[in-house]
Amino acid sequence: MTARTTARTRTALVIGGGIAGPVAAMALHKAGIEATVYEAYDDSVSKERSSRFGGGMTVAPNGLQALETIDAAEAVRAIGTPVTALGLRSWTGRHLAQLVPPADLPTTRFVWRTELQEALVAEATRRGIVLHRGKRLLDATDTGTGVTARFSDGSLARADILIGADGLHSTVRSLIDPSAPKPHYAGMLTFSASVPKPTDLPSTEGVLYMCFGKKAYFAYQILDDGSALWSANLPHREPMTSTETQAVGAGEWLKRLREAFADDRTPASDLLAATLPPDLVITGPTETMPPLRAWSRGGMILIGDAAHATPPASGQGASLASEGAVELARCLRDLSPGKAFKAYESLRRPRVDRILKHATATPTATSAAARTATPKPAGPLSRALRDAVLPMVTKVGEGAVWGAWQFEHRIDWDERVG
Repeated sequence: MTARTTARTRTALVIGGGIAGPVAAMALHKAGIEATVYEAYDDSVSKERSSRFGGGMTVAPNGLQALETIDAAEAVRAIGTPVTALGLRSWTGRHLAQLVPPADLPTTRFVWRTELQEALVAEATRRGIVLHRGKRLLDATDTGTGVTARFSDGSLARADILIGADGLHSTVRSLIDPSAPKPHYAGMLTFSASVPKPTDLPSTEGVLYMCFGKKAYFAYQILDDGSALWSANLPHREPMTSTETQAVGAGEWLKRLREAFADDRTPASDLLAATLPPDLVITGPTETMPPLRAWSRGGMILIGDAAHATPPASGQGASLASEGAVELARCLRDLSPGKAFKAYESLRRPRVDRILKHATATPTATSAAARTATPKPAGPLSRALRDAVLPMVTKVGEGAVWGAWQFEHRIDWDERVG
């Protein structure tokens, strides 16, 4: 038997300081494993990226429950806006459905991605976890008893294992499997903004509304003080890089968004009119990721978007990343690396696959949102069919909540793996 199948993990290199990375480091710390995080961007670039790439997102009840397992949920609650339900509306303003998670679960939080990253990094740092910035991974060597990482600044780092939490365009993924598929452009560009100046629109009372427009998809929430937040997916046939999208400029994108939603009888036009160019976050192209054959090889393993990117409409990206980070730490606590990696994948793949299927299967509500990501907007017949079907497929009885199985997932930290 090799050392990798018998020895326990003592140290870990975590590549990526976004969401999955800091959560993994904190979970490993709780499991008694020393973890060090390596982030590609330095402080100055991170601050620049904060204004350019920090789009809005939600942390679902299951994600908050995973964070509660490692006593990190309060860091998210402190920065997030409560979302008590999801409301679905057509371009005409017609109410289609309202999805309310079970009352005994943590309340979903809307957060800005960069604020979430900063909060998680701050919490990890408070716990004594070291995060090195400006460390772009070039390659890694697996010796059979450990992994040595080489960074673009010439430095090296070694630990028992290496965890790839480096996102959709993962370097670790290509090291694990050079033939792994690459992300594909999903046919839409994503934008979001906060509207800090009070609007004349009534509060949505905690409901985040998802509107299926004639030409694009729009989500919004009006807070009690009249301020608002919104996001939009704009179909765009020709692929654009983040740099190209940024180069167009906020003013021009706001003009195009106003044109796209001009015919919709929803608050989209009012909110876009109240949005100033400096407040627009141009997230850029949305990409999808085909399933991977392998999440690990030797002493290297993937978590979060590096392993399984979810459609934006699923609302599960940050939550699945948090779940996976905690589960991996639990497996490494109880098993040698080789066995832990297998146990982790057997625990996570079925759940991830089910959520991905739920997010894209017709004719669910999340698939309706996901399908607005196509370059061709839904036609009159498709819109009519969708608006007729959604109220039926999301209606459940006896106090049940549609899709609640996603949110009810809990991780028992004290339960032994294996």
